[in-house]
This record gives sequence, structure tokens and C-alpha cells, in this order.
Amino acid sequence: MLEPPASAVLVEAFVNTVDVEEASDEIATPVGLSAWLKGRGLIDNPGRITADVHADYLTLRAGLREVLGAHVGDTPDPQLLAAADRVLAAHPVLITAHGPLTTASGLPPEREPLATLAIAWNELVTTGDAARLKRCAEHTCAWAFWDVSKNRSRRWCSMKVCGNRNKSRSYASRKRQTV
Repeated sequence: MLEPPASAVLVEAFVNTVDVEEASDEIATPVGLSAWLKGRGLIDNPGRITADVHADYLTLRAGLREVLGAHVGDTPDPQLLAAADRVLAAHPVLITAHGPLTTASGLPPEREPLATLAIAWNELVTTGDAARLKRCAEHTCAWAFWDVSKNRSRRWCSMKVCGNRNKSRSYASRKRQTV
């Protein structure tokens, strides 16, 4: 089984802070975001997360979820992608000759994790592994998952649940059309 790199684990956890099926959102509030960042070890003391900073995290998450949906054939919303790109552009990273990408100095502590997420996403895109990180094609689920299939063709987070739901609906639809 192909294990996801740390960058994929981080991005997957970030986009899965919203649970469509359960109608819950771990980072719906600045306090929730602060707890999530601290729980992931992305920030020691987040201080007060302002509404603007919180909105940037939500915007980036929405854009990344759109890209992951495109990996299973959904058409991404260009406005959500553009908004996420604007957030990423405002959080520069530092490229050095002697090491990996790092967060640029001068960012407030509560914004550094945005740059860390940008670095993780960049690593996935650069290595081609971004195509393995997908959003479940079952829209009532929309959970992000790491595709371990050999040819990167998996469409559902779970064949037992979401894949079965989809195939059952398709079968019922075909049966109705023949009656």
C-alpha cells in the first residue's frame, strides 16, 4: 500500500476539517481554527485569530477542496480557485539554495500555518502526488482521501460505503429506465 507523504496527510487533514455528511466544521470559528492549528502542531500560541485571518483559512480550504474534486471529474469553481490563489500569494515562502522551502520571515504567527499549507501543497503538485489526493465523488460525503490504487483511478473514499451508494443508485436508475 502506498503511504501518503507528510504533506498529503497535512493537506488531507486540513480539507477534512469540514464534514459534509455530518454537517460539521472543526474550524468554523476562530477558536476552532486555533485549536486545530495547535492540535496539529502548526502553531504554539495562536493568540487571537482575527476574522480576516480566519476567512483566509476558510478560503484556502474551499479552493483546495475544489482542486481535489477536479481529481475525480468535478468541474472546479474558478472563483473559489482564484480566491485561494490570492490567499496563497499573500503568504510567501522562502526558497534557499541549501534547504527546502520554508515560511518567509515576518509573517504573524497565526498566518505562518497558511504558508506551511502552501509548502505542503506545492510539494504534492511538484512531485505529482497531488493527483492521488482526491475528494470523494459521492457528493453527500465529499471526504478527502489518499488514492492508493495502482493507476490512481479510485473515485470514492470507501467502496463499501460511498462506492456502494453510487453503484446502487446507478443500478436502480437503469432498472427504472427498462420498466
